[in-house]
Amino acid sequence: MILAVLEAQDGALKKISYEVLTAAKKTDEALSAGGVTALLIGPGAQQAAQSVPGNGVQQVLYAEGDAFAAYAPQAYAQAVLAAAQAASAQAVVFGATAFGRDVAPRVAAARSAGLLMDVTELFAKDGSLAARRPVYAGKAIAVVQAVGQTAVAAVRPNAFAAQAAEEPFAPAKALGVDVDPVSVRAKVREVRRESAGRAELSEADVVVSGGRGLKEPENFTLLEELADALGAAVGATRAVVDAGWRPHHEQVGQTGKTVSPGLYFAVGISGAVQHIAGMSSSRTIVAINRDAEAPIFKIADYGVVGDALEILPQLTQEVRRIKG
Repeated sequence: MILAVLEAQDGALKKISYEVLTAAKKTDEALSAGGVTALLIGPGAQQAAQSVPGNGVQQVLYAEGDAFAAYAPQAYAQAVLAAAQAASAQAVVFGATAFGRDVAPRVAAARSAGLLMDVTELFAKDGSLAARRPVYAGKAIAVVQAVGQTAVAAVRPNAFAAQAAEEPFAPAKALGVDVDPVSVRAKVREVRRESAGRAELSEADVVVSGGRGLKEPENFTLLEELADALGAAVGATRAVVDAGWRPHHEQVGQTGKTVSPGLYFAVGISGAVQHIAGMSSSRTIVAINRDAEAPIFKIADYGVVGDALEILPQLTQEVRRIKG
C-alpha cells in the first residue's frame, strides 16, 4: 500500500493534494504495492476527506482533535506514522511544501526509511523506489534511490499533473492516534494569512517575478497588474525581499520557495544561481531584461531585451485585450 499525505485548508483540498495523489498512484504502479490510502490531518480534515477522488484510492484516513488543532510537526508526524502502520505502507508520499519538508524527514527517520526530497519523477529500480530530482540549481538531474523496502518521498509542486476532482469519492474513516504530549515541543500559536487574493506561489500555474531591475518598490504595481491579468502569483528575488520591497513569502530561490509553474516571467531579474535554483524547472520561462548579456537569458525559452517599465504596461494591455 502507498500512503498519500494530503493537505487541506478550510476543509478543502489544496492543489498539491491532487498532485500527490497522482504521484502516489504512479508509485503504486511502479512497486505493485496494492493500492493507495490517503491521509488528512488537522482542523477540517474530515470535511476535506469527503472530497478525495476514489479512482485508485482505497480509503481516506483523517485525524482531528485537540492534538491537531494547532500545527505541531511532532504530532503530525505521529499521525502519519500511525496511518503508515495501519495501511502497511510500503512508501509514503508528501508534497514538497513547507508542511512536507517539515514532516517528511521526521517520518523517514522514525521508519529508518530512504528519503527522496523535491522529486519530479518516481519509478521502481531493483525493487525499490527511485526518483529523479533537479540538483545544482537545475543544471543536472540526479537519480536517487531509497535503500531498503520502505521509502518516503516529497514531490515538487506542479511536477505531477493534478488528478481531476470528480466522483465517486473514496470512503473516509477516522484514524485513532495517541499523541505523546511530551514529544510535542513546538506548536503554531497564530497563523496570519495574506489577503491579496492571488494564487499561492508554490501552487500557481503562472508566476510573475520581479527583481532589482524594476528600480524601486512602487514599480511592482506594474508587475501586480500583469499578474492579475494572467491570474498569476507574484514572486520576487532575494535582493528585493532583503531590501524590504516585497514580503518574504514571495521569495523564489534557494533560500525561498521552489516553483515549477507552466509559465514563469522573470522581469528585471539578472539570473543569479540562487534564484535559478528555485525556478529552473518551470516548463516555459520568459525573461524581460534590458541587459542582453544577463544570465537569465541562458535558461529562458523566450527573451525580451528592453526596459521592463515600458514593456509591462503594453504586455498587460495585450493580455487583457486577448482575454476580452
